Amino acid sequence: MTAKRLLIVDDEPDFCNFVAVVGEELGYLITKVTDSLCFADAYRESAPDCIVIDMVMPNLDGFELIKWLVAEKSNAKILIVTGHNPHYAKAAQLQSVAKGLSQVKTFTKPISVSKLRAALS
Repeated sequence: MTAKRLLIVDDEPDFCNFVAVVGEELGYLITKVTDSLCFADAYRESAPDCIVIDMVMPNLDGFELIKWLVAEKSNAKILIVTGHNPHYAKAAQLQSVAKGLSQVKTFTKPISVSKLRAALS
């Protein structure tokens, strides 16, 4: 059986590492991106089953990455996280689902290990 692949895109390296540890415990192969400009290349190289996307980042924000995923017709499960107003993440979720992405959930930072495990499982 092929291992599941998790792509994490967040400009905060500590959060990337936190998600990576939890993902590895669940059997995921991990790709971390702290510069959103590297997201498309990382996506194509890793072909992720699940993507954790921070909403607020320099360069490209979560809305822009989701728009790109819609254009790519991604089938990956998407977990949108934000340390800012949770309504921003919810708006991104609604936009994602309306444009054809089917598996989208939102979370507010800090996220507990148990919530993250449940979301990745």
